[in-house]
Amino acid sequence: MVSQGSSPSLLEALSSDFLACKICLEQLRAPKTLPCLHTYCQGCLAQLADGGHLRCPECRETVPVPPAGVAAFKTNFFVNGLLDLVRARAGGDLRAGKPACALCPLVGGAGTGGPATARCLDCADDLCQACADGHRCTRQTHTHQVVDLVGYRAGWYDEEARERQAAQCPQHPGEALRFLCQPCSQLLCRECRLDPHLDHPCLPLAEAVRARRPGLEDLLAGVDNSLAELEAARMVEKEALARLREQAARVGTQVEEVTEGVLRALLAQKQEVLGQLRAHVEAAEEAARERLGELESREQVARAAAAFARRVLSLGREAEILSLEGAIAQRLRQLQGCPWMPGPAPCLLPRLELHPGLLDKNCPLLQLSFDEPQLQKDSGKDEAGSQGGDEAQSRTQDGAKSERQGGIQPQSRDGAYTPKEDRAQTPQEDGAQTPKEDRAQTPQEDGAHTPKEGRAQTPLEDEGAQTPRGSRSNKKRKFKGRLKSISREPSPAPGLNLEGSGLLPRPIFSCSFPTRMPGDKRSPRITGLCPFGPREILVADEQNRALKRFSLSGDYRGAVPVPEGCSPCSVAALQGAVAFSAGARLYLISPDGEVQWRRALSLSQASHAVAAMPSGDRVAVSVSGHVEVYNMEGSLATRFIPGGKANRGLRALVFLTASPQGNFVGSDWQQNSVVVCDGLGQVIGEYRGPGLHGCQPGSVSVDKKGYIFLTLREVNKVVILDPKGSLLGDFLTAYHGLEKPRVTTMVDGRHLVVSLSNGTIHVFRVRPPDS
Repeated sequence: MVSQGSSPSLLEALSSDFLACKICLEQLRAPKTLPCLHTYCQGCLAQLADGGHLRCPECRETVPVPPAGVAAFKTNFFVNGLLDLVRARAGGDLRAGKPACALCPLVGGAGTGGPATARCLDCADDLCQACADGHRCTRQTHTHQVVDLVGYRAGWYDEEARERQAAQCPQHPGEALRFLCQPCSQLLCRECRLDPHLDHPCLPLAEAVRARRPGLEDLLAGVDNSLAELEAARMVEKEALARLREQAARVGTQVEEVTEGVLRALLAQKQEVLGQLRAHVEAAEEAARERLGELESREQVARAAAAFARRVLSLGREAEILSLEGAIAQRLRQLQGCPWMPGPAPCLLPRLELHPGLLDKNCPLLQLSFDEPQLQKDSGKDEAGSQGGDEAQSRTQDGAKSERQGGIQPQSRDGAYTPKEDRAQTPQEDGAQTPKEDRAQTPQEDGAHTPKEGRAQTPLEDEGAQTPRGSRSNKKRKFKGRLKSISREPSPAPGLNLEGSGLLPRPIFSCSFPTRMPGDKRSPRITGLCPFGPREILVADEQNRALKRFSLSGDYRGAVPVPEGCSPCSVAALQGAVAFSAGARLYLISPDGEVQWRRALSLSQASHAVAAMPSGDRVAVSVSGHVEVYNMEGSLATRFIPGGKANRGLRALVFLTASPQGNFVGSDWQQNSVVVCDGLGQVIGEYRGPGLHGCQPGSVSVDKKGYIFLTLREVNKVVILDPKGSLLGDFLTAYHGLEKPRVTTMVDGRHLVVSLSNGTIHVFRVRPPDS
């Protein structure tokens, strides 16, 4: 008895893919095989033939068309045999919904005979029960294998049928191919062998296969070895690409850190220079006030003496004038001879001096260098790449004590930023007042070198002092550019005050991992993410109809069972339960997959976003522009439209999340905006500015401080908005490995998890501002 489990699965695979033409997407008709071993319908190939050549639709290889046309391509007898098997299983003549016996009409005439219940695999005929019993009792057919028709159609006897199946000669219908002409390498039936192959040496098919099978198996083994090498090369290429993306994310983070350090240093210098300017002006004003007071006093004395002398001269009589003449003359001489000023009044005018490199377009503030990867000689160096940054920083710290360099800070071989200790010089005007030293230290990342106490160094200090090119490897290729050389323009942030805002949260790359599991039949399509327990996430894979559990380090923790036929879209974890949307329904299930309740949603929205409330005992879902909140028992707790009933029909919340402060944040595709509202629907803020780059807003996540992380899939970005919905700037870009980001979630308020369209997940640690 043939196993009933292997053949059906094999035939199912063949009938669903192998026996379908990749051009017309229907079952193959007159299958012809190209030299590249791809098989298509003869008619489909005829339509592709152009000028004596055609290109294979799958491998794109150009194939010459034989002079006799596409009909001269090799007939795929293997596919023909499988097609015959499929057609035989599908049945021939039907009577009252059942196949008819093939022998009864030959004995009793047309229209006679009962329904078929058996099949002879040797004759390939359907038989009724009487004919089947007689078939087993005749001398010529008693060795034939007669099987149950139901089992045959179920595929239980496919292997036996294939063994008894004979390829038919295309030139002589009804004749089976039995021989191989060795000189012509052509399959022959008995009629073909008579002419013109009568004098050619021929072998029976079985003997010919035994003779030629070893050669084919050797060639197949060689191809298997090539496939193994290709697989290994593909894995190496993938690993190299993963390392590139990780390194690009690190370098992108370092660029952000260096830029913020430069901004901090500039702000520190700004305060220092403004302090000097204020001190200089205050001192000058104090000195000027003293001098003005002295001048005003002397002016009053002189005016009083002059006025007195004029009155005496104009109103006095001769005796009075002569009596006062001596005193007046003495006082006037005294006033004329008294020096009005002790010396020239000093007035030092301030003037700002900028470092020449700041305005020099040919002097890049940032610089990239590209190194060829170093091949690891032994497995003990597997972790050297991840530790290379710290070692390079340590080496650079020692070198910084003996060499002072401005401009671009040197980088280690893995691209890690290595700060050097030095003071930032502020141009001073000759004679200008110099305040006491205020030392501002540039903040460093965790694990980065912390310079000794001193003023924050900027890349503008020593003109022309850049990393020596002669010390770099000849194999290294350089690329210079400023910050604005990023392929995507930075998100505009009008009115952004870095000094008052404390800058922004910053990403630190943690890890990356795929979500496709061995049991998946299709590539993952991640449509939902949510935290699930400590340092764990729940991934909604709509394509594979699964809720998968992963740790933040990428370890697979199993799956949460979903009801049969459900394709989870959006997902949220509650207290001891999981809520998800699928189609036009909202489900609440236990972690072991037991359905606790389901609710029907509006059919007017293609997908429904689900978000867990901070309390963990309620779930919110977007339905046709409004938000519905359900409790754990499935009762509707509240329902509102962001902005009130005046916005009815004017909103479409495709993505939704709840902040720790109890507010809702949604991506409105109708208004093309990001809206923030409280639990009653009162709009707190809404952003629809140029920072969206003309894209529809994507997935939204909120950290513990209320910062909003918005995904812009079309431009490969995640931008930051403040808790009221005002744009602050970019958080993640393509330099962090983002390639068509789909959905995000925030875990523990400190880790942003980003899923890509290819099923890969990136995890970033969110570093708070001013940390």
